[in-house]
Amino acid sequence: MAKAMSAQIPVKPTINDLTATATAAVKERGPAPVHLWNPPFCGDIDMRIARDGTWFHEGGPITRPAMVKLFSSILRKDGDAYFLVTPVEKVGITVEDAPFVAQDMEVTGQGDDQHLTFTTNIGETATAGPDNPIRVDTTGDAPAPYVTIRANLEAKIDRKTFYRMVDLGEEQQINGTAWFGVRSSGVFFPMIPTADLA
Repeated sequence: MAKAMSAQIPVKPTINDLTATATAAVKERGPAPVHLWNPPFCGDIDMRIARDGTWFHEGGPITRPAMVKLFSSILRKDGDAYFLVTPVEKVGITVEDAPFVAQDMEVTGQGDDQHLTFTTNIGETATAGPDNPIRVDTTGDAPAPYVTIRANLEAKIDRKTFYRMVDLGEEQQINGTAWFGVRSSGVFFPMIPTADLA
């Protein structure tokens, strides 16, 4: 008689397991092709990205920049949840706000040829445009600006960089409403209705 096979439950990896598999999977600089990987979900681990971009594991900050870069390269957002994904495992982590912080901005060109390139706390860059939109969340006490860095992952734009961006702002009519916003790579990104600035 055939013996019944029990379903295999994925084992939750340790931080050392994740480091080893991520290192083996990431052969080049930059983000891994996590969108191509579909490993089993192994549960959540005690890892958190704080609002200021600091990574924590089991309550303590991860102080090695190389490890933070490695983990950020295998980060993926599915819906509203964040995961670290390798070819063999997928674990959930907590992100308090956005996974990255945009700490600087380079401005090149002007007018329709103006390009705003943001640099994050882990040294990754992205130029705002159709694939990397800027949005401003106005539901809180103060405007919270974000820019998409890659694959649905955003960076919160820090205060000093936001002020520099505001200095480049202009007004544009959208569906009969005047908006104050900023332009990059030929796209106008509305930030706030001009009437709200009065």
